[in-house]
Amino acid sequence: MTRWNLCGWIFWLVLAPAQAQSIRAVTETTPYTFVAGGKVVGTATEVVELTLQRAGLTDYSVHLYPWARAYDMALKEPQVLIFLIARTAAREQQFHWAGEIMQIQYHLYRLKRRPLEVTDLASARAYTIGVMRDDVRQQYLRSRGFDKLVVSAQPLDNFRKLLSGQVDLVPLTADDATMLCKETGFDCTDLQRVLTLDEASTGLYMAYSRQTPLEVVQRTRQAFEKLKAEGLVKRTMERGS
Repeated sequence: MTRWNLCGWIFWLVLAPAQAQSIRAVTETTPYTFVAGGKVVGTATEVVELTLQRAGLTDYSVHLYPWARAYDMALKEPQVLIFLIARTAAREQQFHWAGEIMQIQYHLYRLKRRPLEVTDLASARAYTIGVMRDDVRQQYLRSRGFDKLVVSAQPLDNFRKLLSGQVDLVPLTADDATMLCKETGFDCTDLQRVLTLDEASTGLYMAYSRQTPLEVVQRTRQAFEKLKAEGLVKRTMERGS
């Protein structure tokens, strides 16, 4: 190998990591992540984009998928940033956690016209519950012995199953309920909150796939912490509440 070729090879090695830092940010439809004008927008999307820009990671794209697909990509593919993912003990070693965007609380909802006897978690096991595939709510309920779970790919499909009587209950946040009522034209006053899933309520994060370079993860964490310290994360998310 000539001296020129050797120098070129070394130069390529130095530049290769920087050139390989194209990031795919993936999420699902929520009140904080949705498509408008052909683009993924929403307050959580804005927080993620601000973080990546502050970190100098400007080669990125944002995509919206059914949750199971986004989750599978983040488990298996390099340089995938999944966001609004619940941080649980089972997931702790599966991802590089980059920052908590918000806290959420899940509640079981029913239709008012269909009264159910739900006073605690044990009594809820008697009813069919609609969940999304690979979602933290599915994982939580399954771990608590629920075997009447009806799985959907999309939140809207799941909610429609409640409206049509295919399921008795669905676990939602209050913001989820509002968004889904609006999308379906359903009067939210006809929806009844029956139980809060305190153990399933958690923080929602942005997290990288394990195959992502640690330098990228660290830059993202540092940028996010600066935005959080400036109050920008809180102010941005409050615009969506």
